[in-house]
Amino acid sequence: MLKTRIVTSVISLLIFLTVIFVMPPIFLKILISIIILVGAWEWSEFLSYNSKTLRLSFVAVIFTSILIIEYILSDYSIFIFQIACIWWLIAFFWLFFFPTSIPNAFRMICGALVLLPLHLALIEINNISSEILLFALVIVWAADMGAYFAGKQYGRVKLAPKISPKKTWEGVFGGFTLVSIIAFTWTYYADLDLMVSLPFCFSIAVLSVVGDLTVSMFKRNSNLKDSGNFFPGHGGVLDRIDSVAAAAPFFFLGITELGLL
Repeated sequence: MLKTRIVTSVISLLIFLTVIFVMPPIFLKILISIIILVGAWEWSEFLSYNSKTLRLSFVAVIFTSILIIEYILSDYSIFIFQIACIWWLIAFFWLFFFPTSIPNAFRMICGALVLLPLHLALIEINNISSEILLFALVIVWAADMGAYFAGKQYGRVKLAPKISPKKTWEGVFGGFTLVSIIAFTWTYYADLDLMVSLPFCFSIAVLSVVGDLTVSMFKRNSNLKDSGNFFPGHGGVLDRIDSVAAAAPFFFLGITELGLL
């Protein structure tokens, strides 16, 4: 399992780095859109729809919304990110009350709040700098990777047993430790203020955990272990982008509106 997980991660990373640094920008847009639409298909399984037509209808709504945001609402990106941050704050408090009943219509709205700001944020961050986009993702990946290995080795105290039984506080601290190393290294080479960059990176790491647990909450509500099997050893697309979905909108607002970096 670990070997499969590592091989999948390496192949995925090589593909992503090739697209972001070698291929023309349009290819990254296409890749992000494909990832979001696959994620939408996986999210449609949370909607209790047995009909593939109805599930595809949800994907079509997400695709249409992407086009509307891209070509009609492009000047309102900050507002969209602010809405996303409010949603993730609500999601954070919601985690404390799980298990709760989630109406189907609300599941659809939540799916849009997870996927659409993520699509926009990844593109907007890349428009600033491909290196900055990579750094944002590295923070999230470090939090996830540190949590995985620390939790596997030392995990004892459950983080949210009703939502994600395998996640532990030891794993969270392991993720934060690795994020700290990334933050210190990046701050040194970019000549930044550590008193600003370190708390900012920690905030991104915290949000990544919230994103992970939130999608897990919807999976538990639908009696699913993984959202899919798109990435061998990792699960579905949602299992890979849930943490980024919560972190990316705040990351963009942090480096633009708040000028944290």
